[in-house]
Amino acid sequence: MELLPLSFKRIPKAFFILLFCFSLSFSPVLAQESKKGNEFEKLSQRLIQDGFDPVKINALFASEQIFFTPSGVSSFFIHSESSLDYDQFLASKPIAKARGYMETHKKSLDLAEKTYGVDKTVITAILLVETRLGGYLGKRTVINTLSTMAALTDDDLKERIWKSIPNKKKPQREKFEKKVKKRSQWGYQELKALIKYTTREGVVPESIKGSYAGAMGISQFMPSNALTLAKDGDNDGRVDLFNHSDAISSVANYLKHHGWKPGIPRQRQHEVLFRYNHSNYYVDTLLKVSDKLKEG
Repeated sequence: MELLPLSFKRIPKAFFILLFCFSLSFSPVLAQESKKGNEFEKLSQRLIQDGFDPVKINALFASEQIFFTPSGVSSFFIHSESSLDYDQFLASKPIAKARGYMETHKKSLDLAEKTYGVDKTVITAILLVETRLGGYLGKRTVINTLSTMAALTDDDLKERIWKSIPNKKKPQREKFEKKVKKRSQWGYQELKALIKYTTREGVVPESIKGSYAGAMGISQFMPSNALTLAKDGDNDGRVDLFNHSDAISSVANYLKHHGWKPGIPRQRQHEVLFRYNHSNYYVDTLLKVSDKLKEG
């Protein structure tokens, strides 16, 4: 047996015990694992009862990358659409980038316009405003966002979200309760769609990053839209919303599905685009960007 130096022998054993415990508490791996609780146990059972494969669901939620995220989801309850500066996209630099994007992806945009009857300047405007033409896709793990939202039928978990909202930004409790009830149902439906979509496309769910609300890809589709309206624009056999051709075709198909037709009047354009994001400010910006892009 190797002997300890004399200086170490004089240190009480209790010191080493405390040092060991201290080092464990600050271990990055264990700190990550400490985030992992059983918050999604009830959610997992609910998914299984709704027909999802028990083995796959249990394996999915056993992943250390999937965990309850109060800080991320709390943003959903303090977000204010009116505070967003959409006018920034009307500046000369973003418009120039959008024109460059139209040149780079001319083939995909022309095909989408021909196939779905949607003006390519409108498609480009949406991609510009949503993700800066793919430059900003969001950093939150989508399945964590949606799972956390879906799990808020549990009162204890709901309270954790409430406490995570800064006091200065807390909504009225009654409004919070009402929104939680509505959004937890919405989150559950989107979670189911995400699992189905990723299973169909052979994608690892926890690999998908997106917005604070769970929107994903260059087109910022929610999973339910990815599952039903997204299209394979480059004919490679996969629907990948992080692929520009697929995102372009998916936006065009979405708008066609909601009533876009060639030559529709301005007011009808506004109504269809409103389906993409329920904000008049947002829609007005899209149409202004489209107008600028048509100027050449």
